Amino acid sequence: MSKFWGFVDNIESYICRTLLAIFVCLLFLQVIVRTLFAFSFSWVEELSIYMFVWFVFFGASYAAKMGAHNRVTFQFKFLSPRAIKYIEAFADLFWIFFNVVFVYLALDFIFNKMNKFQSSQTLGFHLSWVYIVLPIAFTLMTIRVIQVNYRKLVLDEEMVDPDSIDLDAVKAEAESHGTSSSEGEK
Repeated sequence: MSKFWGFVDNIESYICRTLLAIFVCLLFLQVIVRTLFAFSFSWVEELSIYMFVWFVFFGASYAAKMGAHNRVTFQFKFLSPRAIKYIEAFADLFWIFFNVVFVYLALDFIFNKMNKFQSSQTLGFHLSWVYIVLPIAFTLMTIRVIQVNYRKLVLDEEMVDPDSIDLDAVKAEAESHGTSSSEGEK
């Protein structure tokens, strides 16, 4: 059962990896076929575009899970870390509200307002299969924003931005490499 929940907890990562691998392989195939045989598959580019769009939206959900979305944080420079947590959580309430409204509007568009005969150019399937990523990804993103805030506020976990750099560790590593290389030159 824990494997199942581990899979569910990382579903965006697995989806992104799969989509990336498939559309890169498809585009590579398209380049090879065009170069060697002066021929192209008309459906490859369209499918790759749709897969890339799905990749972007699931990637945004994964970034929300990691707490890695861009934020303007200069105004927090003079505040305590505790205050920053609560201000960010308050800002995340607006994000959640936006996501919920967006999910509602996307579902309304897909099921009520979208042209019933609108299909993809070369693949021929109904475009609702492409647009369905919007409510799915924004729902996942909302769940991830709530999950991150639960971890920060209730469990009191320190969320580290995966893109943040520990400058002291980088300097220490650079100095250790600089010392060992200068000793080797002597």
